[in-house]
Amino acid sequence: MIIKILSYFEKKAFGVCSWWGDKLQLKSSRIRMSFIYLSFLTFGSPIFIYLIMAFIIEHKDYLKLKKRKSVWDI
Repeated sequence: MIIKILSYFEKKAFGVCSWWGDKLQLKSSRIRMSFIYLSFLTFGSPIFIYLIMAFIIEHKDYLKLKKRKSVWDI
């Protein structure tokens, strides 16, 4: 039962920690734990940063600047 709950949250989470883990080549569990510890030390302010990063990751396709092939492409 607990394993099902954990796998659900792993699949449905925003993927911010796993994205950072891939970029920094670290385990995502270490990043999650450091995020949790940092949240307790700073009274929850990293939660806002996490939500902003989640928004950016979810909408990164829309936020990318499209490169034009030539000057005449509009």
